Formats: sequence, structure tokens, C-alpha cells
Amino acid sequence: MGKTHVTHIVWDWNGTLFHDIEAVILATNASFQEVGLEPITLERYRDLYCVPVPRFYERLMGRLPTDEEWEVMDEAFHRHYGVFAETAGLALGARELLSEWQEAGLTQSLCSLAPHDHLMPLVRTHGIERHFVRVDGRLGQSNTGKAEQMVRHLAALEGVPPQRVVVIGDALDDALAARHAGARAVLYTGGSHSRASLRTAGVPVVDTLAEAVREAERLADE
Repeated sequence: MGKTHVTHIVWDWNGTLFHDIEAVILATNASFQEVGLEPITLERYRDLYCVPVPRFYERLMGRLPTDEEWEVMDEAFHRHYGVFAETAGLALGARELLSEWQEAGLTQSLCSLAPHDHLMPLVRTHGIERHFVRVDGRLGQSNTGKAEQMVRHLAALEGVPPQRVVVIGDALDDALAARHAGARAVLYTGGSHSRASLRTAGVPVVDTLAEAVREAERLADE
């Protein structure tokens, strides 16, 4: 790691540090089958996926799901995802990047829309909890984006002004959350969105996490 003015990276989990896109597609299609929707390909998923998730279902169904439908779909997805995610691993180079950033005397944290009580066991299972000064998963409903959660996450980081933070994630919502909280963002193509979709956020888009870290360093030196 070179000299950098970045004080802090906020990592996303699903689709970023945790390479679970295959598990997501399998769980999505298993839950779709339960409610009579057609299966979806990875390419179509990446073209259509958005947060809040009910909007994603609206793009597929032509209408927003009812509250009852949403509860069924959300429960089914998380039930199937819990099974498929057991075989997923960290993204290429993630473990080394986390270690190198920490060894350089720099700080990082994790902010995810994954349920907090599901997130923590996974982070611990992969042996990376020690690299983060804070880990925040979702505590409330799963039908909202990350913006307010990101504000709370940054507020809980002592001595880290938002303008010195770079969020690294795989979704447009990560860029929106960063902007809402006064931070910057780099988006990674290995997760939930297509490159074309990510480019609409107006922030750097990269194909590897190593590139994401280099881009974070570059942003901080501007």
C-alpha cells in the first residue's frame, strides 16, 4: 500500500467482499418458484436488480408485490440463501487486501444490508472480523436502501470525517448511500449489477477489488 490520504474504507459485504452472486441467483430462483415467477438468468438479474428490493420485483412482475407477497418472497429468499451461501467464499484477493490495508495503519469497516445476526457468523467464519473497526448489518426491515444506515455507520466511527471515507460496493445503492452520507464511492462489477448499470452512478467502476482499493487511494489524493 502506498502513501494515501484515505483514513477509512467502508466495505459492502454481499457481492463485494463475499462472492455470493451464484448463491443469490440460486436463492432468487428457488424463491421465485415458490411464488410462481419464472427463473432469471445472471445477466438479467444484473440488468434489473435494484434497491429497495420490492422495486426489483416490480421490474420483474410489472407491479409492486403486495405486503403479503413481499413477506413470502423475502422469507423464501433468505431461507434458500442461507443454504446456498454456505458454499460461497470471499472474493478474489479480499483477505489479502483487508490485511494489507490494516497493516498499513489504515482503518476499514463493514456496512451491509444483510441481517446483522446473519452477517456476523459469516464474517467470523471467514476469519476477517479482526480487520474491521466496526461491522454493521441491517437491523430493521429489508425493504429499504442503505442511505440512512450508512449515515449511522459513519457517525459511529470515531474521528473519521465522511469526506475522508470511500465506500466500496457492488450496487448503485452503495454509491447513493455514500453520497447521502457525504462520502465517496467505488463500484465493483463482480456482484449484483452490470457494468452499464453501475456506470450510471457517476463514480469509478472497476473489475477487481484490488483496483477498487487503488481507486480509493487515488480519490483520496485528489
